[in-house]
Amino acid sequence: METMALIISIVLFILGIIGTIFPVLPGSILVYGGMLVYGFMTNFESLTLYFFMVEALILLSTFLADFVATAASTRRFGGGKRAAWGAAIGTILGMIILGPIGFVLGPFIGATAAELSRGIGMKQAIRSGFGSVVGALGGTVFKLFAEVIMIVYFFMSI
Repeated sequence: METMALIISIVLFILGIIGTIFPVLPGSILVYGGMLVYGFMTNFESLTLYFFMVEALILLSTFLADFVATAASTRRFGGGKRAAWGAAIGTILGMIILGPIGFVLGPFIGATAAELSRGIGMKQAIRSGFGSVVGALGGTVFKLFAEVIMIVYFFMSI
């Protein structure tokens, strides 16, 4: 049973990493889910409550990474608070409406539209939108790093 649990977990880990690179699947959730599956299938013999709490904190940090990185980068590229909010909302709506391509277009459109609504010129609005894309990509790099840490900690714990 432990071998089957490990195989299922590894498949979920791989799908999670793929889902982070190509945002079609909820990457970090799949990684965490793989750990939960392993725990249930092995009656939590080697994975403790402490383990799952640490992993849950890392999981939460991956959710925050998207919004914080996108908003911070938008601001760094000259966008105002409204652009940062526009990028965050655009990320969510972009993923829902446009699927994977919404990961890039959503924050760009959101930040750019927010800046234009403030009366900012087109050039600066597009610069802010570009900053939101840079932030979204930075958030993805962070999520991949966090997922690798989660997986390494899993293997150290079993």
